[in-house]
Amino acid sequence: MKAVTILGSTGSIGVSTLDVLARHPDQFSVYALTANGSVDAMLKQCLEHEPQLAVMLDLDAAEILSQRLQQSGSATQVLAGEGALQEVAASDDTDYVVAAIVGAAGLMPTLAAARAGKRILLANKEALVMSGALFMHEVQQNNATLLPVDSEHNAIWQCMPLAGEQQYDFRDKGVRRIILTASGGPFRDAELSTLDDVTPEQAVAHPNWSMGQKISVDSATMMNKGLEVIEAHWLFGLPSSQIEVILHRQSIIHSMVDYG
Repeated sequence: MKAVTILGSTGSIGVSTLDVLARHPDQFSVYALTANGSVDAMLKQCLEHEPQLAVMLDLDAAEILSQRLQQSGSATQVLAGEGALQEVAASDDTDYVVAAIVGAAGLMPTLAAARAGKRILLANKEALVMSGALFMHEVQQNNATLLPVDSEHNAIWQCMPLAGEQQYDFRDKGVRRIILTASGGPFRDAELSTLDDVTPEQAVAHPNWSMGQKISVDSATMMNKGLEVIEAHWLFGLPSSQIEVILHRQSIIHSMVDYG
């Protein structure tokens, strides 16, 4: 039985992860769930999945969640704050850490998991964008395992030679280039002159996927693909000159590896 901590359990990736875990109760248990301040969503998850710990970054939200869990008869304990996020990510009681906190807030707990030698399922690309050299150093120094969850990078990882082994540098493995695909987002056919008047609602209306607001906006501006290029560089050890992006409207192929 493997114990799992989900950093950012109330987001889309966290919800999907819990769905997978619930289908395999004989193989996985939920050790800790974390969120920023979504009390209602976290309460529902705690009652359904019965984690040992729930962490809320917001202190007021943690107090409200603790009261509501006690009223519901739940045994889940509630912790609060940045330190608690790092604590559950590095705990001896967890085997896998799903890093799904959006943005810079996910860096420190994910780094704590790396320093504790955990098996990290990485969906937080900002950790590598902000501190790629440091993060990869900690992964390798502490024998952590880093597995990309993002569809593009997971597709690349599956196509790499020796997939499944601890490999973070593919420069001498016959790889000529990595190709990241991009749908182009909701404004891929828009005239540049019209972009000054777009609304937030239009920006999050992704043509192919239903995602959180931040990543949807990043996709609409194509900023997300820039972040993915940086992430791929650190994950696979290739220079940016060997990482390409192509527009693939249908989003059937998530990414490719070209062998020279």
